[in-house]
Amino acid sequence: MMRDFARRYPLFWVYLFFLYFSAVPQLLIHISGMSGTVGLRQAIIMSLLWLVPVLVWPRAVRAYSALLGVVLWAASLVGFSYWLVFGQDFSQSVIFIIFESNAAESLEFVSSYLKPWHVLAVLGFSAVPVWMWRQITVPVLTVRYRSRLAVALVLVVGWPFWGSLLVKQEGLDKSRYHQVIRMEPAAPWNLVFGYMKYQDQLAAMESILDKNRQVPPLEQLTEQQPDAEKTLVLVLGESTNRQRMSLYGYDRETTPLLDAMQDELVVFDDVVTARPYTIEALQQALSFADSNNTQTFFEKPTLINMMKQAGYEVTWITNQQTQTRRNTMLTTLSQMADHQVYLNNNRAQNASQYDEDVLAPFGQALSDEARKKVIIVHLLGTHRKYDYRYPASFRHFSGREGVPNWVDDGNLEEYNQYDDAVRYNDFVVSSLINSLKGTPGQTLLMYFSDHGEEVFDYPEPFCGRNEYDPSPAMYTVPFIAWANSDYAKANDFQGWNKFRHRPYSTADFIYTWADAAQLDFASFEPQRSLISDGFKAMPRLIGDPDNPQTLRDYSAVFPRGDVWSELAQESVGAGREKPGKGG
Repeated sequence: MMRDFARRYPLFWVYLFFLYFSAVPQLLIHISGMSGTVGLRQAIIMSLLWLVPVLVWPRAVRAYSALLGVVLWAASLVGFSYWLVFGQDFSQSVIFIIFESNAAESLEFVSSYLKPWHVLAVLGFSAVPVWMWRQITVPVLTVRYRSRLAVALVLVVGWPFWGSLLVKQEGLDKSRYHQVIRMEPAAPWNLVFGYMKYQDQLAAMESILDKNRQVPPLEQLTEQQPDAEKTLVLVLGESTNRQRMSLYGYDRETTPLLDAMQDELVVFDDVVTARPYTIEALQQALSFADSNNTQTFFEKPTLINMMKQAGYEVTWITNQQTQTRRNTMLTTLSQMADHQVYLNNNRAQNASQYDEDVLAPFGQALSDEARKKVIIVHLLGTHRKYDYRYPASFRHFSGREGVPNWVDDGNLEEYNQYDDAVRYNDFVVSSLINSLKGTPGQTLLMYFSDHGEEVFDYPEPFCGRNEYDPSPAMYTVPFIAWANSDYAKANDFQGWNKFRHRPYSTADFIYTWADAAQLDFASFEPQRSLISDGFKAMPRLIGDPDNPQTLRDYSAVFPRGDVWSELAQESVGAGREKPGKGG
């Protein structure tokens, strides 16, 4: 039956042969719930490109398809095998880790995951295209038809480039970028473009690292109790709006575990981020840069530099993508640490990835013999697509209970999924805290999110972030601290509770962290530390530093602060006029 189909539709059969190598890995990724259908759709379209030579030289179809088939098989086998072993999409992040890892350790790591049935799966995957190739016959088509179809296919495959360049007039670089990201899911471009991206981003990263190595250390850096055993943990969240956390008064029980340990925490309730974007927000939070002086990131030590100068061993554990066009800065920061653990190697951010993956390497980092440790854990948090952020066992919210009446049925599911993601984030953060209990020496954990996220929090239906149309939900972030008894006694940790209501921006976080780590240096500014007796409330700038006229004080833009969360709760099930989101 299949042989008859191949003979009746020889050109389509050749297309299916080429498509097989790209579609099977993408289909497996989709079926396993790791990602949506975007990669599969792009593979279907981009595989049309291989038909063009067939249309030009139809009589050479068997030789051409055999040669190209070997190339596509080798490229797709890499992605197929990676999914088989690790359950993730192959990406340039994997290439980065391969080249940055010790060969012997990498081989030992991979071998620990291999199973006997993996060999059978690879053989089965390889046998299918061999059988398909044996059924290929020469397509009989007129020259006119072949030439028209070849031109049409080139236009279809190249439309991301031509559409961006000629229709949207976005420029050559951006048009090329649109073409590349759509070709990437298809073999062999997954390897070709992955390696090219790796090289480009490696060069950018090395350039930043070279500049960082030339930055002079902090002058007159001193530490109280420098010989004491200390473990300092910084947990960086993602896209979490504190107004959607029951720890901060949200009616839905989205943080039951943190709620239960509230007496052990210091919960700061008036902290905002400077930027509603991960890279830009953390570039300020983890350095001495701010919205008025963004270049300071390159001119002064980062938080990691500071802690290493103070004699700490620094470990960076991340569940964020390792290498993407946007994440180069974060990867660069991670490379400043002594040890790195990269857990998320998916090609797309909207892929299934759970933050509980950080718990095992976190436990290993805690067991390190260094007496002074800093462990930075970067979570994927509540990043969109929200239902990819938690396993099925954490599906909790489904109805309209606790939902503002302006959230219509079309947006209800995503609203509930965000709350489920917050609830799962509660599990991860509380698990990290519980892992610290029993750790010897002084132990401190601080957690804040890079930025918030608007998820239908106001009557105008919107989900996401937009710096040029801001809302409080995009900026209000959780900021909590936990300490063991040794740290609490040495640092008057409970005394921090009197600072809980201070207005603060994470742009100044490095001063708070230095203060918490008992560090002092010549350029330290106590007025910018949230936990300092010398603290002074300052304008909390939001807006785009590259467009200075957009910089405004958060409190001036939104003078009523978190009143929006209160209004939302008042509107639950009530037939009242809905509030807007403006200040």
